[in-house]
Amino acid sequence: MSTDIDVAARALAERASEVDAFLAGLPEPADRSIEERRRAAEVKAAAQAERRDFLAAHADAVYHRLTGGRSRRLRLPELADEAAAAFPGLVPGPDQVKAERGRAQAAKEGWEIDQGLFFGAVLRSPVAGRHLIETMLEPTPRAVELLDRWRRDGRLDLPSVRMERRDGVVHLTMCRDDCLNAEDAQQVDDMETAVDLVLLDPAATAGLLRGGEMTHPRYAGRRVFSAGINLKRLHAGEITLVDFLLRRELGYLHKLIRGAKPWVAAVDAFAIGGGAQLVLVFDHVVAADDAYFSLPAAQEGIIPGLANLRLPRAVGQRIARQVILSGRRIAADEPDARLLFDEVVAPDQVGAAAERAARRLSEPAVVANRMMLAEPVEEFRLYLATFAEQQAYRLYSDDVVAKAGRFAR
Repeated sequence: MSTDIDVAARALAERASEVDAFLAGLPEPADRSIEERRRAAEVKAAAQAERRDFLAAHADAVYHRLTGGRSRRLRLPELADEAAAAFPGLVPGPDQVKAERGRAQAAKEGWEIDQGLFFGAVLRSPVAGRHLIETMLEPTPRAVELLDRWRRDGRLDLPSVRMERRDGVVHLTMCRDDCLNAEDAQQVDDMETAVDLVLLDPAATAGLLRGGEMTHPRYAGRRVFSAGINLKRLHAGEITLVDFLLRRELGYLHKLIRGAKPWVAAVDAFAIGGGAQLVLVFDHVVAADDAYFSLPAAQEGIIPGLANLRLPRAVGQRIARQVILSGRRIAADEPDARLLFDEVVAPDQVGAAAERAARRLSEPAVVANRMMLAEPVEEFRLYLATFAEQQAYRLYSDDVVAKAGRFAR
């Protein structure tokens, strides 16, 4: 016997099939005329409205079916794949996702927008959203696989992060020396693995994150914290909504906040964009007196993760608006930097100061108190629901595509 959701799902699948046929009759996205782009945008917008209506009515039922009544823990990509199989036309299937990943951002069809609508609806549900958040806080299979080796050796070199445990403090060094530690999917994967290993390791008392020395011509031989999102990868179409933007927020950044270990950041040179977002989730931040903090996401055309939620709490609404909307930089040696950095020291003192802070935070009572300081989960959930949708649309906006194009390899 058909249920309401089954009837609605069939109608959605039929509509999606019609849209696919229409788009297949057009040239590739990058080769379309202005009129063809306008028509394609209208057709896709109408289909997206239907998906939004379907999810508004059935998001909980969809999630219940995909997860077996919340008995299965599906991470973001697995949940998207299951949704594509169980509800054709709701989100892009694996073949569509794979095809999109092989294209530059300007040449994509924009199927990720449908993923944004789906995850936005799931996160907006108090039941499904909470379950997904809890699922994403669990250790990744990669971390579980590496745990014995890590506990035995206390050292591990991942492609973009080096780890070393020293008297309980785990030192994480971001080592993308050619690109100023600009983040891509590899670094998000490595960082989540590293954070999981620290949280799973009973010998670890605290984590300390710092950037390594660079080979980039402008900063050769200098330590750099992070230049944020890798814009070259964004232009190439390799910065995805699911595996980068959502996984980053629901994965290692949220684990830094919720996990039962304190964290210290050591900021050399600058914390730009995603690096600035990192600063906002650490328990203690040490900065070199020649470093600075900035969030140029609005100039790049995207939303800076959860910074729009977290930065006003740290510096107040007025300064937050100056930073996020107008691109203001805050230098470590100016008065307002006291709201972002706990200590500002000479560049050659950053490491020692961060090490001392990590040892102070290793006191047993710190963990209980920091958990009481964490942002409410419901605020996090509701913000992420809107972020998933809005960031998906931003990724395919004309201004983002044009700006990313400046960073072509």
